[in-house]
Amino acid sequence: MTEPEAAITAIDKRIVTFLQSQTVLTLAVSKDNSPYCATCFYAYSLEHNALIFKSSGETRHVVIGLENHSVAGSVLPDKLITGKVKGIQFSGLFEKPEGTVLSDLQKVYYRKYPFAMAMSGDLWIVRLGWVKFTDNTLGFGTKLTWSANMPDLK
Repeated sequence: MTEPEAAITAIDKRIVTFLQSQTVLTLAVSKDNSPYCATCFYAYSLEHNALIFKSSGETRHVVIGLENHSVAGSVLPDKLITGKVKGIQFSGLFEKPEGTVLSDLQKVYYRKYPFAMAMSGDLWIVRLGWVKFTDNTLGFGTKLTWSANMPDLK
């Protein structure tokens, strides 16, 4: 993963606030035209503009994500309120963080989920390339969109 880019700072604060306040993402991966989804607890790192989650390297979503790095997914509120629809759709690149980046991300993830230190598995990330935030509390059908210049994202 590269150092944070200037484009990352352009992400709308409302998107950041939402991502930091939620706990579960749905990750969609695909191999040979066969899609697969997994639900994971996550933490968001603004510094690296990444969704961090912990999972075993042998899980289907990790194995496929390492083969096809282009992934997508969604984040819905932990508590749904009818009429106040909010949610994130995203796409990005699946990666295994290493070195100082891994150290940074461990701090973010384990601060949010200290119990996860006792669980087996590795930390993985989705480096965000595109985000659409739907927030009906800002007016029905309001959508905020953000994207990074990521030539390696298909």
